[in-house]
Amino acid sequence: MSEDLPTFAPDDPDSVEYYSAAFKALKRAKVDFLVGGAYSFARYSGVYRHTKDLDLFLRPRDVDAAQSALGDAGFDIRPAFEHWIAKAYRDDHFIDLIYGSGNGMAIVDDGWFDHAVTGEVAGETVDFCPAEESIWSKAFIMERHRFDGADVAHVFRRIGSQLDWQRLLDRFDDHWPLLFSHVVMFSYVYPGHLNQIPGWVRRTFAERFEAAAATPLPDAKLCRGTLLSALEYLPDIERWGYHDARLPPVGNMTPENIRAWTEGVRAG
Repeated sequence: MSEDLPTFAPDDPDSVEYYSAAFKALKRAKVDFLVGGAYSFARYSGVYRHTKDLDLFLRPRDVDAAQSALGDAGFDIRPAFEHWIAKAYRDDHFIDLIYGSGNGMAIVDDGWFDHAVTGEVAGETVDFCPAEESIWSKAFIMERHRFDGADVAHVFRRIGSQLDWQRLLDRFDDHWPLLFSHVVMFSYVYPGHLNQIPGWVRRTFAERFEAAAATPLPDAKLCRGTLLSALEYLPDIERWGYHDARLPPVGNMTPENIRAWTEGVRAG
């Protein structure tokens, strides 16, 4: 689409200084990182949210080096949830060092970096998370207190026809019905923009949906709702005997990860 995107920058001088210092520290230490959150979302959707936090995405193997570099630059490093996020603070600002997702699904790998796009934040040249990986990570967020479906719809509205849909389907893999649900919601929200979703993608979803309906379920007692919300589907797991999809063989989390994350979400 032809909408103009003005430069998106932090809305106060302290943020500019803070973010610039973080970028410089990581570059000096030769730590690969990608800018996500409000900054990459603005680039892909045209929706701007001013924020006092900065989301940086890293490969899991680079988290320790990133924490060391930021610590040397005067940031206070604090543990968060070991399976996907750490935090760095300075004054009233903080950085989320993200290497996965709360549900254990969207692990940052080389593909994020291979398809990154370059831009500028706080006067520094940086790479942004790819649109496809941003959709992949946001699509799962359906907590009672937070739903990122509108974010996905806004990205579809603006650049849907430009996305690498095959790569997006590959990212979702067996979780393609979730991506399908966002496409269906997009068609409802923006009935005049369905051409943003390529015809072959719509046909692929329809064919898969019909095939799935005719295929016996491998595990009728599997609940994937816990991949969408840490709290809302706990009755299924705790009372009704469903298998938690966050655990192997479907998911990547341990019972300890799940307990910590559940309590963290409860605590806000």
